This record gives sequence, structure tokens and C-alpha cells, in this order.
Amino acid sequence: MKKSAYLTGAALIQAISLPAYAQGTGSESPAASDADVIIVTARRQEERLQDVPISITVLDQEAVAKRNIYNAGDLGAYVPSLSTNANFGPEKSSFAIRGFIQEGRTSPSVGVYFADVVAPRANTGTTSGNGAGVGSFFDLQNVQVLKGPQGTLFGRNTTGGAILLVPAKPTDRLEGYVEGSLGNFDLRRVQGVLNVPLADTFRVRVAMDRHKRDGYLRNRSGVGPDRLGDTDYFAARLSIVADLTPDLENYTIFRYSKSDTNGNIPKVVAAPASPLGYADYPYDLASLQPLLGPLAGLQIARAQARGDGFWDVDNSLPDPRSVQETWQVINTTTWEASDTLTVKNIVSYAEFTEDLAFSLFGDNFLYPEGLLGFPHPAGRFPVINLKSGATGLYAQQSTFTEELQLIGTAADGRLNWQAGAYLEISKPLNFNSAYNEIFLACDDPGALQCTNNILGFGTIFAANIKNFFNNKGFYAQATYDLNDRFAITGGIRYTIDKMRDTSRNINYSPATGTFFCQNIQVFNDGPDLQNAIPVQVGSLNDPGCENTLRIKSKRPTWLINLDYKPTDDVLLYAKWARGYRQGTIISSNVGLETTGPEKVDTYEIGAKTSFGGAFSGYFNVAAFYNDFRDQQLAASAVVAPDFIGIIPPSQVIINAGKSRIWGIEVDASARLFEGFKIDAAYAYLNTKLKSVNPPPTPIFFSELVPVASAGEPLAQSPKNRLTVTGTYTLPLDESIGDISFGATFTHTDANKIHDQRLTPTLFRVKSTQLLNLNAEWASIMGQPIDLAFFMTNATNQKRLIYPISAYPTVGAELGYLNVPRMWGFRLKYRFGE
Repeated sequence: MKKSAYLTGAALIQAISLPAYAQGTGSESPAASDADVIIVTARRQEERLQDVPISITVLDQEAVAKRNIYNAGDLGAYVPSLSTNANFGPEKSSFAIRGFIQEGRTSPSVGVYFADVVAPRANTGTTSGNGAGVGSFFDLQNVQVLKGPQGTLFGRNTTGGAILLVPAKPTDRLEGYVEGSLGNFDLRRVQGVLNVPLADTFRVRVAMDRHKRDGYLRNRSGVGPDRLGDTDYFAARLSIVADLTPDLENYTIFRYSKSDTNGNIPKVVAAPASPLGYADYPYDLASLQPLLGPLAGLQIARAQARGDGFWDVDNSLPDPRSVQETWQVINTTTWEASDTLTVKNIVSYAEFTEDLAFSLFGDNFLYPEGLLGFPHPAGRFPVINLKSGATGLYAQQSTFTEELQLIGTAADGRLNWQAGAYLEISKPLNFNSAYNEIFLACDDPGALQCTNNILGFGTIFAANIKNFFNNKGFYAQATYDLNDRFAITGGIRYTIDKMRDTSRNINYSPATGTFFCQNIQVFNDGPDLQNAIPVQVGSLNDPGCENTLRIKSKRPTWLINLDYKPTDDVLLYAKWARGYRQGTIISSNVGLETTGPEKVDTYEIGAKTSFGGAFSGYFNVAAFYNDFRDQQLAASAVVAPDFIGIIPPSQVIINAGKSRIWGIEVDASARLFEGFKIDAAYAYLNTKLKSVNPPPTPIFFSELVPVASAGEPLAQSPKNRLTVTGTYTLPLDESIGDISFGATFTHTDANKIHDQRLTPTLFRVKSTQLLNLNAEWASIMGQPIDLAFFMTNATNQKRLIYPISAYPTVGAELGYLNVPRMWGFRLKYRFGE
């Protein structure tokens, strides 16, 4: 029997004999009472963690700080069921839970909520917006990771789960802290919090975070900045609580963040005739592979001749950048109408903008004099660069949400219920605009200041897009205590999702000096598509190419849950939940612009148990099975030879067919002896794409290559993942302070990203053994001063975190690189009552 099968069987036996749930806590609370004192809002109201029949992982602010979690990309290392895709930079991270991933310009499969409000939308191809942006992981009450569909109670329907970021709320004490950090890669970080009760009924909290660190990618091309993959952001938050009456509270949050970095690029790692071999792999002679493949091989050879290290890259852009700016206001009004009824209203408005420029393939292709047999000087052959377009911003979107909640309890306390209505309206501030420089090098693409490639077929593809979203939901959920031990919960939600896409997608050919509409299916002066003649216009933002598409979906989602408490310390539960995620429109995917919604039925059993005494802690488990239908699956669309220069290379989204996902999640914590605590979490995930039914391939493309094939595991779904954290606090007198040492080890199985074309092993992310360390001296000599040391990736592991199959386009393979060893010191001064 295989080892993974044995582990699965053993975990199932545990699930039947001693079930529990998933959780994590700060390391300093007594393990026996952790589960009793942790308060979560997984069901939109405050409850004890042990009373909530949901698989949850919780990290409080102390745990976040000790693990040096400062961006969304760090979170996945500590939650085994959670994976993060940070290939375009940590500030753009998207999440996957239990194998439910977000592909390209689709709605998130995992909803991110800050203070009960969903993250601002931004429907871009680099997963911008929609997640936990920079400056979201400081001054928090906790982070809650909810696994499985949460669409009954939460605003935006998702299939994978939800992440709740709960900010620290103003208190009635005058207090605060100032914290500074220094470390390698010239780390400089300053945080500060000030909490002021201006009156008994009026409390204010101000927090800020300034973080700057040099990039871990060393640029060896001599073009552009010396470093990429840097960190440079500022975030600020103002929270105000006003008790308008003894029964009426108004809670307002203003927050702002801006990240301004050089961005991230992949590294070219394999090509035919390169030092890595693959010389026998056949080129498609009707494509650019015979030209670009050898140039990629030359780039690899130059790197080896220089003695490049793993984190050395070749950048070809003089001004790469990734600038994101977000501001948001959230207002929550809570009225305790009676002892049995609470009325809550949550309203928010946010704006998100992004400016960027980066190399899509990390190429720096230099060709020698006389390439292809005709006279010309040596030079650079550009591939694809992506830059902000005509309106100056790659993304610029506003999001308004409004939610009314009624929360009630029956007079006898046996029935708890809530009902509500949700509205989300997201509109563009202007066109989200991008210039795709395809086989061109442009100093100013808007002014058409470009240098063509030596063959003269370069193109600017200008994508000017406005996305409009209108989402409505009506929901109700109730829990009825059948007796002191049994309770049943039922919930239902009806969601109406609308999306509208208005686009002006235009190509410009420097060789002919002409502008023409990219969507030749709609704008065609020829007799048919086989003999298409694109419609010519006058500029890169000409309204003559404007086209509008609409999609609409209506779906019910529901939850049925039965829980049983045989003792006060054990909760067993079983549930059935229906999840749903809306479809999307990608207007640049000509012929495959729209994708329908996906849905999942989740069946889950689990429990929660805790134990006290000399050996105290908890052991928790959940087992689940997902029946996944109409899955939104990415596919590479290879442009047919007759349409190169007219249709851009595309990643399309298709409703692929059916998948099944089942797994087990285990969390445990124990204090083995005085001062020593161990936390462990394990996730087993078994995924299979049962069927793939792609749509007919449009004439513009020669083939569609899905990221997975029928019978194979789903992408980004490692089978086994284990995290173990040990913390030891020295037995010292209180006057000295608390000195603790901690280490976290995370094992992740190898997992596939997508189908390979050239190198069978490249497209499996290698198994990882990640070690993170920390040490802290809190309350030094009885003073309100804390000193801490942290180190992530202590063994300096080197790996590709997101391989990319660019072989169909450029005859090479590439990938994004992990973050190397990072270390630093934090000094914190606390003040106040």
C-alpha cells in the first residue's frame, strides 16, 4: 500500500473515532483554553471557535508577527489547505483552498473579507485586486481561514472558502506601540499604533505600516533596475467607534495603501539546444519556435557563462514597475433593537488603481549579426511586454457594497437565526487599459515610439476594457437546538450576478502604420473569417472598435448541518453545502469571450475536541468530498499562423467538465510540558479531473491546451501538506521577561501546474521542506520593550514556484522563483494603560 493511502486511511479512522476541526492560534495562550477563549465570526456573529461547525484555521496577531506574515503570499506556508499564487508578486497573490483555484480574469474562488467587507474588485489578467493587498496584515485581531463553500452568509459567492481579516477595534484604553525592523536585503520597516478614548462613547485608533526591502532578483542584463522582486509600500488605517446610544454603535474604518515596486519577472530556464538539452524536441516550423528557441538557448548560455546564481534574471525593460493604490471606507452600524433582535448595516466604498510594466516571459533575446542569413547588425528581439495603456492605468475600479443583517434569538434561546440582503456594484473609473507590445520594443507605445523586430511583424495590442459588476443576494440561516446535545442548521441564499464588458481592443502594425480592430469576428471587412480583413480605425483607443458583452446568472446556494455534542469538549458535525462562482467575460479571447458559472456540492464530516490537565491541548479533524461541475479551467490558446499579429496569444477560460476533490484536514495542539507547545496541521488532498469537454476551437487558434487532462490531478493541488510549529519559553522570573524560541517546518508534496510541452519534470512544482525560525524576548527586564529575530526559508531552498509553458509561443520554458532566505530583527516599544 502506498504511504499516502496509509496516511489517508489512518486519518479516516481518526475522523470516525476522535473527530475534530482545523485551527491555529497564537503560541502563548494556554492550549487547554485556546479553543474556549478564541472568538471567531465565521457565521457573521461572534461565537466560540469550538461551537462553530466549520473547518477553520485562526492566527491571531501574535502568531502573524512571529511567523513574519506581512503579505498574502506568506499566509499559505502556515495553513496546509491554503495555497497562494504569488507569481506576479506577493501584492497580487490569489488564494486556493482545497484545490479551488482562481485562473486569470475570473472571480476569486476564495473570498477575502476585511472587517466583513469583500475585497475591492479588479478584473485583470494578473489577479490584481480581489485579495489581501499590502498593509492588510498588521494591527489585526486575527486572521480566519474558512474552508469550503461559504456562499450562504458571505457577500460574494465562492467555491473554495473565505479568508477573514479582522482588524483590531478601538478600545477604551490609551495605548499603542512603535515597532521597527531591520534585516537582510536592506529591510527597513516601521509600524505604529495609537489608541485614544476621546470620550466614554468615542474611541479612535490610528495605525500605519511603512515597509521597504530591496529585491531578491538580481538583474544581470544591464537594462533597467539592478533588483526586482522588491517591497515598497505604505499603509494607514483610521478606526472610529461611536456609541450613539447605549444600544446603537457606529464603527467606521478609513484605510489606504500604496505599493510601488519594480515588479517581478520569470526566469528562462530551458530551451532546445540550450545547455539543458532537448535538442531533439521538434519545432513547429509554421511558428516562431525555430527563431526564438535558439535565442532563448543563447540567453541561458550567457547566464551560465557569467556564472549566474539561481536568483539572477535578465530584464529587458528599462522601466519595469508595479504600482497599486487602494483606499476604502467601511461603516458598520449595529442596533441592539431588543434582547432578542440585532439590526446591523454594513456599507463600504473602495477604489483600486494599478500602473504596471513588466516582461511577460522574462526574455532578453539578443541575436547575432546576420541572423537568418541576411545582413543586419546584432540586436535585441523583444517578445511580449505588458504596460499600462491609453488611460495611464492598467486597472481602475470602484466597488460599493451594502448589506443589511437581522440577527435574532428566540426567547427560550433554542433558535438563533439571521437574514439579510446584499448588494455589490463595481464600476470602472475609466477604461482599464493595457498595451501588449508583441515582438516590439517601445519607449512610448502611446506615442507609437517603437522599434520593430528584424522581421518587421511586431504589433501593439491595446486592450481598453470596462467591466461592470452587479451582484445581489438574499439569504437566511437558522440554528435550532433540538436538545442540549443536538442542533440542526439550515441556510439558503439566492444570488443574482450580472457582468458587462465594454471593450475597445485595437491592434497597431508599425510595418503598415495602420490601426485595426482586434475582434475580427465582430469587425470584419472580408467575405468570411477565413478571409478576414480587419476593420481599420484611427487610434489605439478608437470608439469604432467598441463592443459590449453581457452575462447573467441566478443560482441558489444552501447549507444543511447537523451537529452533536456528546460532551462539553467534543463537537461532531456533518453537513452538505452547495457552492457557486459566477462566470466571466474576457473580451480579448476572440471566439471564447464568455465563461459560465461553476458549482460544487460539498459533503463534510468533522468535529472539535479539546482536553485539559497536565497534558492539554486539542485534536481536530475534518473529512470532505467535493462534486465539482462546470469547472472554470484555463487553457493556452495557440494562435493559428494566419492570424499571428491579429489575434494575441491568449489564456482562455473554459467550463471544462467535472472534477472530484476529497481530502482530510487535521489540526492539533498540545503542551507537552511546562513552557513547550507544539502545533501541527496536516492536509491530504486527492483531486481528479473526471472529464474535459472543451468548446470547439475557433478558427483563430490552432489548438487549445487545458492546464489539466481528464484523469489527471488538478493544478496547484499538492496531495500531502504538513506544518509543525514548536515553541519553547524559558522558565524565567517574570522580572526578566519572556524569552521564547520557535520553529515552523512545512512539507508540501510536488504538484502539477499545467500540462508540459518540453520538459516533463519542469511543470511539477518540486516538493518543499520549508523551515522558518523565530526568537523573542518580550517585556525585557520588566520593561514594555520586545525584541525579536525571524528567519524565513532558513535552508535557502531554491525552486520554481510557478513554471510557465511558453514553448508554443517562444520555444522556451520559464518560471517564477521562490523567495530566498530572509532574516531580520524587530524592536517594539509598547506604551499606555
